[in-house]
Amino acid sequence: MKVLSVLVERGARALDRPFSYCYLGERDLKPYVRLRVLFGNKPLVGFLSAIEETEESLEEVSDRLGFKVRAVKDEDFLDEEPILGDALISLARRISDYYMAPLVSVLQAMLPPSLSPRSGGKVGIRYEKRLELLDPSEEGLTPKQVELLRLLAHGSVPRRSCSPSVLDALVRKGRARLVSVEVLRRKPFLGEKEERKELLPAQRKAYEEILSSGKNVHLLQGVTGSGKTEIYLHLSEHYLGQGRNVLMLVPEINLTPRMVEYFERRFGDKVAVLHSGLSAGERYDAYRRIKRGEAPIVIGARSAVFAPLPSIGLIILDEEHVESYKQEGSPHYHAREVAVWRGEMEGAKVLLGTATPSLETKTRALRGVYGLTVLSERVGGLPLPKARIIDMRTPGFATGKEGRRKISPPLEEAMRKVLSEGKQALLLLNRRGYWVGVECPSCGYFFSCPQCGSSLAYHREDNLLKCHHCGHVELYPERCPQCGRTGFRRVGYGTERLEEECLRLFPGARTGRLDSDVTVSRERMEKVLQDFREHRLDILVGTQMIAKGHDFPEVALSALVDADIGLQVPGYRSAERVFNLVCQTIGRAGRALAPGSAYVQTFNPSSSAIRFGALQDYEGFYEAEMRRRKEAGEPPYRYLLLLTYLSDKEGKALEAAARTKERLLKEGFPRFRALGPIDPYYQDHGRERKGLLLSFFDPEPVKKAVKDIADSFLPLGVDYDVDVDPLDS
Repeated sequence: MKVLSVLVERGARALDRPFSYCYLGERDLKPYVRLRVLFGNKPLVGFLSAIEETEESLEEVSDRLGFKVRAVKDEDFLDEEPILGDALISLARRISDYYMAPLVSVLQAMLPPSLSPRSGGKVGIRYEKRLELLDPSEEGLTPKQVELLRLLAHGSVPRRSCSPSVLDALVRKGRARLVSVEVLRRKPFLGEKEERKELLPAQRKAYEEILSSGKNVHLLQGVTGSGKTEIYLHLSEHYLGQGRNVLMLVPEINLTPRMVEYFERRFGDKVAVLHSGLSAGERYDAYRRIKRGEAPIVIGARSAVFAPLPSIGLIILDEEHVESYKQEGSPHYHAREVAVWRGEMEGAKVLLGTATPSLETKTRALRGVYGLTVLSERVGGLPLPKARIIDMRTPGFATGKEGRRKISPPLEEAMRKVLSEGKQALLLLNRRGYWVGVECPSCGYFFSCPQCGSSLAYHREDNLLKCHHCGHVELYPERCPQCGRTGFRRVGYGTERLEEECLRLFPGARTGRLDSDVTVSRERMEKVLQDFREHRLDILVGTQMIAKGHDFPEVALSALVDADIGLQVPGYRSAERVFNLVCQTIGRAGRALAPGSAYVQTFNPSSSAIRFGALQDYEGFYEAEMRRRKEAGEPPYRYLLLLTYLSDKEGKALEAAARTKERLLKEGFPRFRALGPIDPYYQDHGRERKGLLLSFFDPEPVKKAVKDIADSFLPLGVDYDVDVDPLDS
């Protein structure tokens, strides 16, 4: 008989350990196959983590363990072979250990939903369900149902992108119906492959430096438009020629199609794509292709770092500084650090590419931990756009006859000139919606989210109030719920309102918008990008997603409409975020034409992040920001850990946080600080949440103490979450 240790699919801290089952059959079992088990009275899926041979009977094992051990049958095993190889299992253990995350949550993150150890349905191989509109009547619908109904007015949407309860309600009420359509699986590349391009002298020098570097990790710091992508392609060709495989990561799903296009034109059908924006079937197919060795190149967003790619020779992280490489929910891993670990385990070269390296990466490169290559000029010798900082405090710049201006007179004049010459303009505002907030001018009632407490933004496109953090939706009210007054005061503005202003100021120009409201539909997102790239749009308004990685050759003007947004967000990285955004925005202009122009609108023109960003002076910003962080004791000079307690019982999370702080301070760790108990920036109105932000110099003893102390509160009904190296603090 075999005693099996099984990690069940529940990622709760209290269940973060193997549970024992018995197997009486003859199957040759291997660790980390998936199997079905009864947990309590509930059927769950788990991973087989260990196997113990025993001569004991089932009753004897139960007596020894102190509980009745259940038996597993042959039909309960889902795999003949482990679905994750030894290397990925080792990587999962390292991630679990460093990020203090339950191992099963890491294993779940490594697999596409159709293969992950979770209970649920199977993947449809040929068809997927889509929801289409039948009746646009909104009578008797909840705000969430109205939101989905208004989205359906633009076309059918996949069932997987809908809330099941909202979908069921619309179908039951006759407003929509589910239809089966053939899944548009990603087809193999059938276009013509392009000829290999020769590298320019600066690119050739960088290529050779990277290959000859004795460092496993190498930073390629190149200004926007310096030709980093062509270097990626040549390096990929080199490693493929050696029989090694290539893993290419991009920070955003919306950047994947463009990078895939570059690689497919060069390498044809050798490319597989992995990211969460694909359907379950598409991800399943891609995963199988990679496992079978049919795709030696994998391109994807954060989770693609776990692709089952054997014999990796090269791992590339494009735009390595972008924060979306960090997972928000548990496990809070950073794909950059995981890529470095995987490269170390696989003996692969890890290339970090960016125009504005994260301060942590740049510091490691300067200290010789990473190799460093710098590309300081654009391809073809084109100069970087000259940026003008527009001081919005200037009379008449922020207000006009129509009220508050979003586009200042100097920017308006520059846009008119660019548009009259038949060129394109790109406007970035890192805030979606129409109004940022809504309040009653009579009683001061401010509309906030009942779930997490953040402000509700007004979206004019579907006339709804939406929470940009947790997704809560409300109908736009006719009266104040507190005093009954009609008419509200609007606070701030977002991309919808900026788009409206462009349509008013430039009625002859074709204007489009790209933000996360648009990218809910992949087809709509791709159409906007294609229309702008092929100059069927003259102006593109968008959030930060339009500033990363895109190559729009006919953009002659780019502008950051409100550079102050990031400066208002608390956290030690706020200046770095703003600097990066300014640089990336400026870099979108003048990439294939005569020198472009760039504008930065701000009420804080003396901000170092804005000044250095407008000058594209990375080194100046790096030196100034590193001095500030050293004085403040912030990363990379110290480690950070955010510990959050959660409880259904009022006062328990606060008590746990206070007692934890007291016990940690008594440990006497060198250069240790504990801030809190603090309320997280976003609340969970279903549970009490209290946090501690810990700053320290030596991570191992602190992390061990945190785990021991936090675990002691689990039996008291207090759960906890740990974010190691948090980006928001």
